[in-house]
Amino acid sequence: TARDPPPRNLRRAPLCAASLELAMAPPTELQDVPQDVKFSEEEEKILAYWDEIDAFKTSLKMSEGKPAFTFYDGPPFATGTPHYGHILAGTIKDCVTRYAHMTGHHVERKWGWDTHGLPVEYEIDQKLGIKGRQDVLDMTVKKYNAECRSVVMRYAGEWKRVVRRLARWIDMDNDYKTLDPTFMESVWWVCKQLFEKDLVYRGYKVMPYSTACATPLSNFEAGQNYKDVSDPECVVSFPVSGEEGTSLVAWTTTPWTLPSNLALCVNAKMEYSYCQDAKTQHVFIMATPRITQVYKKPAEYKVLKTVLGSELVGLTYTPLFPYFVDVKAKQGFRVLSDDYVTDSGGTGVVHQAPAFGEDDYRVCLAHGVIDKGESVPCPVDDDGRFTDTVSDFKGLHVKEADKPILAALKASGRLVKSGAVKHSYPFCWRSDTPLIYKAVPSWFVKVEEIRDRLVANNNNTYWVPAFVKEKRFHNWLENARDWAISRNRFWGTPLPIWRSDDWEEIVCVGSIAELAELSGVTITDLHKDSVDHITIPSKEGRGDLKRVEEVFDCWFESGSMPYAQCHYPFENKEKFEASFPADFIAEGLDQTRGWFYTLMVIGTALFDKAPFHNVIVNGLVLASDGKKMSKRLKNYPDPEIVINAHGADALRMYLINSPVVRAEELRFREEGVRDVVRDVFLPWYNAYRFLVQVVRQYEEGAGGKLLASMAFVPSDNTMDQWIQAAAAGLLKFVKAEMGAYRLYTVVPRLLRFMQDLTNWYVKMNRKRLKGAGGPEDARNAILVLTKVLLELTRAMAPLTPMLCELLYLNLRLLLPPDQQAASVHFTPMPEATEEALDARMEEKVRRMQVLIEKGRNARDKRGVSLRIPIRSVTVICPNAEVLGDLEALREYVLEELNVRELSVTSQEGDLVSRSAAPDNQILGKRLGKAMKEVAGAIRDLSNEQLQQYEREGKLMVAGHELSGEDLKVSRNFSGDATHIQAESYEDCLALFNFEMDEDLLKEGTAREVVARIQAMRKKGGLQVGDLVEIFFHTPDAGLAATLEEKKDMIAQTTKVVLLAMERKGGELEEVVAADEEVNGSALRLVITKAALHCAPAACQELGHTVEALTAAVRSLELKGALKTLEKDGQLSVEVGGASVTLVRNRHLFFTTAALP
Repeated sequence: TARDPPPRNLRRAPLCAASLELAMAPPTELQDVPQDVKFSEEEEKILAYWDEIDAFKTSLKMSEGKPAFTFYDGPPFATGTPHYGHILAGTIKDCVTRYAHMTGHHVERKWGWDTHGLPVEYEIDQKLGIKGRQDVLDMTVKKYNAECRSVVMRYAGEWKRVVRRLARWIDMDNDYKTLDPTFMESVWWVCKQLFEKDLVYRGYKVMPYSTACATPLSNFEAGQNYKDVSDPECVVSFPVSGEEGTSLVAWTTTPWTLPSNLALCVNAKMEYSYCQDAKTQHVFIMATPRITQVYKKPAEYKVLKTVLGSELVGLTYTPLFPYFVDVKAKQGFRVLSDDYVTDSGGTGVVHQAPAFGEDDYRVCLAHGVIDKGESVPCPVDDDGRFTDTVSDFKGLHVKEADKPILAALKASGRLVKSGAVKHSYPFCWRSDTPLIYKAVPSWFVKVEEIRDRLVANNNNTYWVPAFVKEKRFHNWLENARDWAISRNRFWGTPLPIWRSDDWEEIVCVGSIAELAELSGVTITDLHKDSVDHITIPSKEGRGDLKRVEEVFDCWFESGSMPYAQCHYPFENKEKFEASFPADFIAEGLDQTRGWFYTLMVIGTALFDKAPFHNVIVNGLVLASDGKKMSKRLKNYPDPEIVINAHGADALRMYLINSPVVRAEELRFREEGVRDVVRDVFLPWYNAYRFLVQVVRQYEEGAGGKLLASMAFVPSDNTMDQWIQAAAAGLLKFVKAEMGAYRLYTVVPRLLRFMQDLTNWYVKMNRKRLKGAGGPEDARNAILVLTKVLLELTRAMAPLTPMLCELLYLNLRLLLPPDQQAASVHFTPMPEATEEALDARMEEKVRRMQVLIEKGRNARDKRGVSLRIPIRSVTVICPNAEVLGDLEALREYVLEELNVRELSVTSQEGDLVSRSAAPDNQILGKRLGKAMKEVAGAIRDLSNEQLQQYEREGKLMVAGHELSGEDLKVSRNFSGDATHIQAESYEDCLALFNFEMDEDLLKEGTAREVVARIQAMRKKGGLQVGDLVEIFFHTPDAGLAATLEEKKDMIAQTTKVVLLAMERKGGELEEVVAADEEVNGSALRLVITKAALHCAPAACQELGHTVEALTAAVRSLELKGALKTLEKDGQLSVEVGGASVTLVRNRHLFFTTAALP
């Protein structure tokens, strides 16, 4: 967008003088390509080849000294296995970094592991049956952390296997782990920098809290796992002091918080009603708009009076429970007011439990119910169970206590109403248990203080797609709160903060050396069990300073990874500072509140800059039913099974050619991966295979090796010019769009070119490539196809690295030895050939393609096979350039549409009429209520009015001027449509004449037989250039006569004369036979190996039997014998010990058809 700064550093860097010496491989002969291929098996061979040449490290060595392209990889947890979300993000990262390398950059790619935090601890808690914090202390933190350390890399081997199988190039041997002392020391340094900038403080806040993990969570963690759940709801009465029979009523979905109630809150500006219950005569006070929360019918109550909320402020009431009466009798149990109370739900009276609600805490603090710094009444322990204070429910988990609390309220007469409510509720992202909100002491980063800088620094970054930056991330930053960075856990980087007993002296330590200097103790490990015993003598006479108990939230560690992965600033200082911020990062949409956020906060706090320039954000990969992928539900296929079935490249292509690269959702379907193989890889592979076949054929005919190059191939052939122009246009587009990180535009364009290459160029030039236009024309076509196929292979290499390697390793052998590299990934990204760029030629061919597609549509509508020729097509269009383009490409149109005649004209006569429809999206916004009237008038416009609109570009309709894209004008055929199929497109009307005659039908039959023969060739494994003979038999005399009549046409395509079965000699070796049905008639086809035949009459003069001469001739290698005959006109064989000379076309004939 215009607001975005341009993306950095993916522009092509100047290539350094380093040659491809490292990449050279000994030249070998061009290899034949098998017809059948299983891509997953070929990928395994490529991976083995990469291992053999140490491809990734070699590529890094080759790029040393080139401009650096810095990439940060967010560390995954090694306690789980890779899923499609990891595969997607990894593929995006691999595509971009491979491209950066191929554009002349040095791209270090370092893998990282997130080894600390809740995922690990939760697993150990489940394994050891740990129920609470005391269990850990009883077994000792040292033993507990040893257990954690033992499982952190459990699945590392599986990760390495999957990452390798996906062809992702990243260094997993020299990785970083958040448990490494070097990493942890840099985290300490980060903390100290923030501490010295007065951005770290200890506070007491109500925070999302996981009782299963016994730790608070940050707000962005709490937002990661919302679920729709059913919870109890209740309305509870609070008798007003001094007003007998009158109670305030409050609604809640957390009955467990009621024992901690200290106040009620109303909105001073809202109206409240005193409602007398028709049954009990008790009076309940609630917001007037919320009476329906208690009563369903007006007859159930009577409104005695109404008051403003301000008149209720100060009322006192009888507490629900006695637990905090003694400590809060003076300040508490009264009505307060705040604007956060609304009439959108509940009763308009909100019960206040300051230990368990952020607003509750704020309101009670503001009104003096609690004092700042004091311990808020909180009768719930670290594991979410009631303490001794709440004696009636002691030991119960808060969620288990809902029912007994409601029962107690009912027994005391305080329960007005109860039921259940379905709502969205936050769950712990690790333990998948309900969160609560709980007041806990924690250490915070002052995010709110640097909020403006966060927003400003974000404005200097570039995101794809842009809306994530401009909306989701921007909004999150604008409303960012102070970040709770500490966790009351054990397995993590300890906060490097030591304090005196009275909290008056606090020291933040920034390194191992500083700790040794302050304490006299040198350590090599920084985990809790290694540092908690260390004390620091007070400089103020306050005794020994002890370390605070908490460890860092693992998000703080991952946000510190740019510095900690290279042990900055203790090592690699110059290298880091020269490459910071990163050029590129990528993760999922959920990381806008996770890793992207923590990176931005720490980068801004440290250096007042975003730690990254460019971001690609991917969406969520869901199961095919739209639900979240779940191992428990088994609602998605195992990634490795999919890879083994279809190949990793197919999975990569499926993922990056989907809405998920635009931060949208993808419903994963294995069929989609299979379709990539069928629709993309196989046509591409077959075009490559065909090229190898025609090269072989050409070299055999020319008697020498064909040498291609990447240079522009001058050619008079339109299709040669077009495909080179299309390739150059593609490369120019790829350079621009990859430079802007828009994978979602690059992949479709690459696939479109691949279709142009396989479905159009190769198909329309098969005969030329096989030599139909002579050796020189064939050579030109082969050089063009080689050039563009190599360009496509190199351009696609970052996306489908293994398939491209497979093709390149063979195709490179057509290049001069000094242009051959050991890997396609060692070659530079191809540049657009300037001489080839020709937008006008691309448009010219596009117009032809559109007409041909319309012709195919017309055939489908009429149910006429493409093998049956049609009489004619007439294109009517006012644009002379369009007509000229079609006329220039007449022969291609006739061939591809199998049509006898093409006519183009700008004269409509009485054949064309027009109709129009409104563009509802454009006009709807502009016209509003007038749209209905205008739309009706548009549909009534005459042909003459629409012609005027086309001429002048505007037209008044129902009092509104329409222009531009307001109208969609269609052309319609006005004549006799009995045999005419009309197709309207752009400014054209194409009329396809389907009137049939006998000759057209016969030609269709002949083409059908040709198709059957070609299918048999494929089934028999025959290659281009294999010499065969073909025979047929049919009991249908009419079909036999048609095949005889059209035998020259059949031979022109098959290169073999189709003969009646009775001419087949019994000695011919059959390759494949088939019984077919053509137009309802039986037809047997037999393909044999071709052979030299001896003429019986002529051979009698040689004094030997035909059988003896035939046996001698056929003992020779056929192609060699044919070359001798071509050269000398005769062939010598030995029969019965004597040499016999056979003269071509007298004694000896090639194929049965040639025999007299």
